[in-house]
Amino acid sequence: MNEKGKRMAVLVGCNYPNTKNELHGCHNDVLAMKEVLISRFMFDPNNIELLIDKQGGSDLVMPNGANIMKALHKMVDQAKNGDVLYFHYSGHGTLLNKPFLPFLKEEAIVPIDFNLITNVDLRNLVNKVPKGATFTILSDSCHSGGLIDKEKEQIGPSTLKPTNENEDSSDNSLSSTTTKKPKSIPFESILEHLSSLTNINTSDIGTHLLEIFGQEASLLFRLPKIEIDLLKPLKADEGILLSGCQTDETSADVGNGGKAFGAFSNAIQQVLKQKSEPTSNREMVAMAREILAAQRFEQHPCLYCSDENANENFLRQSACSNI
Repeated sequence: MNEKGKRMAVLVGCNYPNTKNELHGCHNDVLAMKEVLISRFMFDPNNIELLIDKQGGSDLVMPNGANIMKALHKMVDQAKNGDVLYFHYSGHGTLLNKPFLPFLKEEAIVPIDFNLITNVDLRNLVNKVPKGATFTILSDSCHSGGLIDKEKEQIGPSTLKPTNENEDSSDNSLSSTTTKKPKSIPFESILEHLSSLTNINTSDIGTHLLEIFGQEASLLFRLPKIEIDLLKPLKADEGILLSGCQTDETSADVGNGGKAFGAFSNAIQQVLKQKSEPTSNREMVAMAREILAAQRFEQHPCLYCSDENANENFLRQSACSNI
């Protein structure tokens, strides 16, 4: 393995300020991760793109759908064998009806302009990652299990029983003043918002997204089913998804009178503090599950990737890395 490849990251935090969907910890999540990427995982700050919805300097890039996808495509398009790619998303997620099979659901993240980025878009990106590189996605959002379409489940609802949440966890449980808000916007709320922009009377969300965003809308709505089916992987690939919860669960945005944070992002930070040595993707998710269970969160992080990448160190940290 080429350990000297480039390390690149796209960090997205959506707080949706001054809206009914407002969250509070998402900026903190990605800013904390940026520090860790630089200090522990040897990322060059020039290779980290930060998108947060905060008013301020002219160098800030707003996390709308087009900007997020532009940053991800830029990162993937320049990847080479040995490179480590990382996408950390903290914000709202949602579940959508499949255009062709309404009884099944598609996972999506919700940029600030509601131009949804779906599991089909992320699958398309993973398919472009060159052999020998890795593309790790950490999504601290609701319904995030399965965000890379058709990725193999390593830790999830069918592979690992939830941790016993009734065990004694008095040392780890959060304060009684802690507030928790689900990082989810219901499909109906998204449809209502988009309908108000298009004035089109239809429950087909794709119609609204295509009307508003055109060629910047998700591939899920732009491609015919036969082309979407062709995106399915035929062999193990380089995608690695650490999701904040299972597809049918919500992830929490937490405030406890101090610094707000996403529950899963914070659990990952705790794992990294506990484990100074290189830690596998599998162990990262298993330990995050234990931490969240001890803190009484009803969400179960998942891992989706190939067998090889499940046992690979998180962000390919090597034993000789500067900690």
